[in-house]
Amino acid sequence: MAGPISKTRTRVELDPIELKLSDQTYETARLNGVFGAIRDAGPDFWGRRVIEKHSGVTKLGELDYLLESPDDRAGALGFGTNVKPPAPLRVFNQTLNLDLLQATAEALVKDDLPNDPNALQVQDLMLLGTSMGGARPKAVVEDQGALWIAKFGRPDDRWNSERVEHAMLELARQCGIQAAESRVEQVNGKDVLLVKRFDRTRAEDNSGYLRSRMISSLTVLRAEDSALARERWSYLILVEEMRRVVSEPKEDARELFRRVVFNALISNIDDHPRNHALIAPQKHWRLSPAYDLTPAPSVSLDRRDLAMECGAQGRYMNAANILSEHRRFLLEPEEAHRIVTEMAEQVKSTWETTVLVAGASQRDVDAIHSAFVYPGFFHTPNGN
Repeated sequence: MAGPISKTRTRVELDPIELKLSDQTYETARLNGVFGAIRDAGPDFWGRRVIEKHSGVTKLGELDYLLESPDDRAGALGFGTNVKPPAPLRVFNQTLNLDLLQATAEALVKDDLPNDPNALQVQDLMLLGTSMGGARPKAVVEDQGALWIAKFGRPDDRWNSERVEHAMLELARQCGIQAAESRVEQVNGKDVLLVKRFDRTRAEDNSGYLRSRMISSLTVLRAEDSALARERWSYLILVEEMRRVVSEPKEDARELFRRVVFNALISNIDDHPRNHALIAPQKHWRLSPAYDLTPAPSVSLDRRDLAMECGAQGRYMNAANILSEHRRFLLEPEEAHRIVTEMAEQVKSTWETTVLVAGASQRDVDAIHSAFVYPGFFHTPNGN
């Protein structure tokens, strides 16, 4: 629930979808009474594991997760029990701490930590932070006057996920996509991926970081995570909802189309609505930089599906299917075809070199090669 907003200050909306600027009181029965923009500020799978281990409780309520998480969450919101919010601590892990953070993350993945929430090893968990969601171990670190998400490997990784994801962000930029800045650091012989946070900007007086408002596409779509409630997981719905609220609808619609094509070209089946977002660094909303781009090799040569509907044939990651709804992305047929053709050629001709230049091994290349421009991408119903 959100009460009336004061008229004495410059007002900005927390969420242009469900919480538009108004003096009315908003209520919701969805998501156990939690608005989507509030849910987006909460931790996802990894952050919840951190909080549960630290608190000694295996299941908490949604508000408990918000109150227990440190002040490193995505977006501009903060949470507390008083009317006046607490001042941000502005204390962040340094890249020098990456070895400790990595060791703590590995211990949590193996469930090799004490069950006592007061144990020193468990207290170290909160160094990891809980921001940005996702299932992989991560932490927020400060370096070079900016904040970064540090992503750590897992023992069950089939390839060097840190260097491959770094390569995919670079490959996306080669395809004309606005992607998050990233780099790879080596810590004790292990790779750590650092992805620069795009929802934080260093203040000019170096007193801290300015926050951008941020909502996930899950909120834009008024959708849920549940596998039984994914009927609104759709790029087609997303682009139409997005066009109503962003300041540059044609530009952002074209950008989203490129991301749909790119996800299909690298077989990124983890393109769910939490992996797309809108941000508002100041007053206006826009599509955030691309992030969490990961290839998924598959033995299927005929058909693969994205996580979200992308055309008249549903989730089918196929050029003809994606092109079937090009007008929703405000594209003329010729431009849409050109984007698909040029991006396919770019990915096909450069993905391997890009992965190797990022520091991955030939073994990594061999493990993921089937993900790129699979034969079914250009399949047509008549077989031509």
